[in-house]
Amino acid sequence: MANDDATVRHHAPGEKGAAPAPAGEDVKLTKLAECAGCGAKVGAGELARLLSDIRVRRDPNLLVGFDKSDDAAVYRVTDDIALVQTVDFFPPIADDPYTYGAIAAANALSDVYAMGGEPKVALNVMAVPEDMPADVVHQILRGGYEKAYEAGASIVGGHSIYDREPKYGLAVTGFVNPARMLTNSGARPGDALVLTKALGVGVITTAAKAALASPADVAAAEAQMMRLNRYARDVMVAHDVHAATDVTGFGLLGHALEMAQGANVSLELDAAAPALLSPRVRELARLGILPAGMYRNRHFAQARVDVGDVPRDVQDLLFCPETSGGLLISVAAADADALLADLLADGRVPDARVVGRVGEAGAAGGARIALR
Repeated sequence: MANDDATVRHHAPGEKGAAPAPAGEDVKLTKLAECAGCGAKVGAGELARLLSDIRVRRDPNLLVGFDKSDDAAVYRVTDDIALVQTVDFFPPIADDPYTYGAIAAANALSDVYAMGGEPKVALNVMAVPEDMPADVVHQILRGGYEKAYEAGASIVGGHSIYDREPKYGLAVTGFVNPARMLTNSGARPGDALVLTKALGVGVITTAAKAALASPADVAAAEAQMMRLNRYARDVMVAHDVHAATDVTGFGLLGHALEMAQGANVSLELDAAAPALLSPRVRELARLGILPAGMYRNRHFAQARVDVGDVPRDVQDLLFCPETSGGLLISVAAADADALLADLLADGRVPDARVVGRVGEAGAAGGARIALR
């Protein structure tokens, strides 16, 4: 790679010598990772404690910083241009190296889309074991490069180190007009909530590590994780949207709670409304095939969630980490049907659903989210 990368010499797509290398069939990447994908994310509650006493420099051009619990940082350059910056990386969530690289890149790019922005430049972030075959490393990088190319962004270098557990992702810079920037804290009472991807990635990938997932379910999960949120974003920005966030490691309920707290509103979610990747997802959840991140997410959010009489397996799915999940969009109720119709008409957002509504804040210290 450019800059400090010395792990392996590779070629960007389209360069001479860029023919696909062998896929490293002898290397089962997920066996090298203790946690998969966004399930390895540090819990939201722990992050809040770690950052609680760190001072943030006050800068009028810093529109969104880490103190906002948002998806990316936003820094205003001019009245019409702001930088959107984020970084995301994780251990393998797929055994195929190319698929893993593409998923990790799609997941990192998603933060920019959640802010209403467009990614333009990215840097590789990589850790690999010293004995990992060069062709495996090449395929991981190729997956990332090609997904960035699909996004209209350029990977221009990065940094790699040796580590016993592989990790890959991107640091991404994009642009957004400050006047059209979206955050996770702009939801308004009366808004409808739209989710653009199905749930179940965390359950299926956990089942796959235990050889309990069907090939069809694994293929469905990997295809969704590789799907860019670019297409949902392109539709979203043409509508009366007030807030958005992407659903990743904190699960639907964790990210929804951050949205509710940021806007000082309450949310009502229809627990049966989100699409599921497979009919077997609930069965696997009932059997306890759940990632450790689900328990961290539940511990963080459950005190502010009224679960009502929703079955435990459905609750678990709503707390479960998602990797490269969909956008959760807060849209004016009058525009919700049109937004949903445009998302579904696109063809690349087939699982978009209206999943709830935004209400007033409610009593101090009470539940922020009610499941129905």
